[in-house]
Amino acid sequence: MRRFLLVSLSALALSACATQPTAPVASAPPATAPAKPEPAPLSALVAAVDIPYESFTLANGLTVLVHTDRKAPIVGVTTYYRIGSKHEPRGKTGFAHLYEHIFFGGSENVPNFDKPLEAAGSTPSNGSTWYDRTNYVETVPKGALDMALFMESDRMGHLLGALTQDKLDKQRGVVQNEKRQGDNQPYGLSDYAVGDGLFPVGHPYRHATIGSMADLDAASLEDVRQWFKDHYGPNNAVLALAGDIDVATARPLVEKWFGDIARGPVVKPVVADPVTLPAPAKREMTDQVPVLRLSRNWSGPGMNEPDALALQVGLHILGGLSSSRLDTVLVRNEQLAVAVTAGAQPFEQVSFLAAQMDVKPGVDRAKAEARFDQIIAQFVAEGPSADELRRAATSILSSQIGALEEVGGFSGKGATLAEGQLYSNDPAQYKKDLERVAALTPADVKAALQRWLGRPVFSLAVVPGERTEKGEAMGGWGDEAPGAAKPKAAKPGAAIKPGPKRATPPIAPVPDLVVPTIERATLSNGIPIALARRTTIPKVVISLGFDAGYAADALDTPGTQSLMLKMLDEGTTTRSATQIAEEQERLGAQIGSGGSQDTSSITLTALTANLAPSLELMADVARNPAFADSEVARVRDQQQAALSQALANPRALAGRELSKLLYGSHPYGQPIDGLGDAKSLAALTPAALRAAHDKWLRPDLARITVVGDVTMDQLKPLLEKAFGSWQAPATAKPVKDLAASVPAPRPRIVLVDRPNSPQSVIVAGRVLPLTGRTADMEALDLANEVIGGGFLSRLNMDLREDKGWSYGVSTGIRSPAGPRALTVGAPVQADKTGAAIQAIVADMKAFPAKKPIDAEELNRVTDGNIRSLPNRFESNGDVLGAIQQNQLLGRPDDYYATLASRWRAIDGKAIDAMAKTYLQPEGLTFVVVGDRKQVEPQLKRLGMPIEIAPAVDGGSAAGGD
Repeated sequence: MRRFLLVSLSALALSACATQPTAPVASAPPATAPAKPEPAPLSALVAAVDIPYESFTLANGLTVLVHTDRKAPIVGVTTYYRIGSKHEPRGKTGFAHLYEHIFFGGSENVPNFDKPLEAAGSTPSNGSTWYDRTNYVETVPKGALDMALFMESDRMGHLLGALTQDKLDKQRGVVQNEKRQGDNQPYGLSDYAVGDGLFPVGHPYRHATIGSMADLDAASLEDVRQWFKDHYGPNNAVLALAGDIDVATARPLVEKWFGDIARGPVVKPVVADPVTLPAPAKREMTDQVPVLRLSRNWSGPGMNEPDALALQVGLHILGGLSSSRLDTVLVRNEQLAVAVTAGAQPFEQVSFLAAQMDVKPGVDRAKAEARFDQIIAQFVAEGPSADELRRAATSILSSQIGALEEVGGFSGKGATLAEGQLYSNDPAQYKKDLERVAALTPADVKAALQRWLGRPVFSLAVVPGERTEKGEAMGGWGDEAPGAAKPKAAKPGAAIKPGPKRATPPIAPVPDLVVPTIERATLSNGIPIALARRTTIPKVVISLGFDAGYAADALDTPGTQSLMLKMLDEGTTTRSATQIAEEQERLGAQIGSGGSQDTSSITLTALTANLAPSLELMADVARNPAFADSEVARVRDQQQAALSQALANPRALAGRELSKLLYGSHPYGQPIDGLGDAKSLAALTPAALRAAHDKWLRPDLARITVVGDVTMDQLKPLLEKAFGSWQAPATAKPVKDLAASVPAPRPRIVLVDRPNSPQSVIVAGRVLPLTGRTADMEALDLANEVIGGGFLSRLNMDLREDKGWSYGVSTGIRSPAGPRALTVGAPVQADKTGAAIQAIVADMKAFPAKKPIDAEELNRVTDGNIRSLPNRFESNGDVLGAIQQNQLLGRPDDYYATLASRWRAIDGKAIDAMAKTYLQPEGLTFVVVGDRKQVEPQLKRLGMPIEIAPAVDGGSAAGGD
């Protein structure tokens, strides 16, 4: 909640983002103006966001925050350290993040941090590093809290005796592959350029948190030991406990495990002010991207400064809202862009302020750039309207009410309290921030925009072409000599004697899962309703699902479902796209549409107080889309751009290729992302989309699933009013042929050439002789967890943790209504592509022939899963997904209530049998996306047939002439 507008520009890069209401959409005018609903007052929304807490501080300086939430027998354990990349000196960039990885490598009394926690039923423990801090999170069953605190204290106070050269070398390899994976993405070098453009050499926020390859190579064992001594003391940390816990219980546990850890040095504050450039600056990069991307960037004030919130809200209005200024003009009205965004990333001492535009292919660059700058300048000069400001505040507050569902994790209530304490010396800072947002005036926002966006700007353009810069040379201090020799390997440090042994506490019994009761009803037109009432937060999530999905494109044209669903909120017979967006924002509602292999759905998230008008809006979107010619042309161009982006992304490209190879002409052979192809998209007309809507989005293919703070007596009349009069057409229901044959397995390697790739993306798969509705396959799911279904799986531990070739390897067994498939995914450093495939095949063959499941693995995937069940139902969205999955696969409502007993009945022999039958590498088709010159010689040594995939047509030329 503290980070309610904390967004990564790179994460938003592929969003067809939205914008504001300056002018009406270029389409037919609405027939009638809908009545404006009366939204809940902002004061009521602010009051609904509340995280009561108590705090205490140990003698060694550890600050502890405790929030009680009894909704489930789980506790979020969140630890923040005041150490981030801004604290790194020259020559040691990337150290904070490298140490975050080392922290998971085991301490003196905990050889592996993840194994005990996952066996105890924790969500996968995780950590992250950014400029200001490093944090560690896990959400554990209440009975495992004692053990979790013991483990956190062991790595805080008892790490050095377990830190070895081997652990350092392995985690260095993992981090370097994380860097390669990020650099290998389209636009993956942009963030380096922004830091370099905004700040001078030596500024703490200039270099990237991931650091430079050279500095990571140079890290010695003595370096990282000293890093720990200097920064990881209890007086430099905040521990937040949120969930089924109170201070009376927490204090003695924290005292027991953390009380004897000695204070550490005080971390010295760094000087890091925003920088005003002396004059506007520009940089142009060429990259293997399909669309010209323009951005405007400024440094801004730290998060505690008076203008910080006004800037966040102002930029949200400029390019973050669904009705934002940039989207309305550049995407909807003038169609100069296919995607836009704007936002503020607030940090403790500075913020990154940015606006971004993906230029529509074929549009003159100078024209697009001039209009982009004109809109920004106009907004800065005029400021927002009162209506824009209220809509922005309502949407922000509504999202924060939703965030109250999570106690742990990176954005849960524990993190909110910890960040307030760390950055503002006030765990309740989130409340002050939200009150300030609700009280902002247009004049406040205008003044802040003029103060900060009126300064010289750094402009970045990423131009389609051959990538000429290398990520491995970027991210460091900035004054490194080009072509400097790789540092010599440091001599191994002497071993440090471990301290006294500490015993791991036992896990207390975990109560059985209490599954929400499912109430059922039927509308007068036959649409079934399922409701799970949950009163944790005053919100409701409603899904209107249809038996269609991307597989339905087999009966139409590839890309039809995706484009048709995207069109639903782009105008109805009585509302324009901008009006739809504005109504959602006023109501604090979100309406989204999308698809999966089997299902097309429209989902509403609404405040309970605004449920009736939100449902009315949802029904209009679902039932009355206009499919106006101009709007279809615009959104089709956006989908074409999204397709081009997918084909430039190595992981997305690999997934599209694999689904085609595995399923052939079966309905599941449609592109896995639903985007279709360039030829099929060009052929889609308004009439075709209207026909698809009428064919597939019909009440006799629909079901409504609801979770949240509403009773059936309240809900059913609202749904009846919204959907009860909707009648099915006279035509027969369409039926997808999910029993159609699939191609026989043909083991081979299909190589997709992507020059200049520092990593290769390996994916593999085979269709199994099972469907998602095949009963009693829980042992197969557990076998998948052993080989590749989690962080501790054999493949990930081998290729990531042992060999250091990858940032993460995984397997999955999809569970659609039709035929299931085994898939493998492994991004690996390019020079290990062939060896990685060999290792994957060897590990899969060994299970169970040479290496059957062991007792530790069996305990982790059975008892660990049983204990983790309460974690899987923490949010309304979690419950909604479980109900929908049961409905799709024909499982009873009490399936999850009986799942623990099913898992208890599974032994090692059953898991081994499933691995032997379904998880062997024979018949796998491999797809490799990488640099052919470097990769093909490695693949030829494997002795498998190799095919070179033809160049894929991404459609329109890259644009921005």
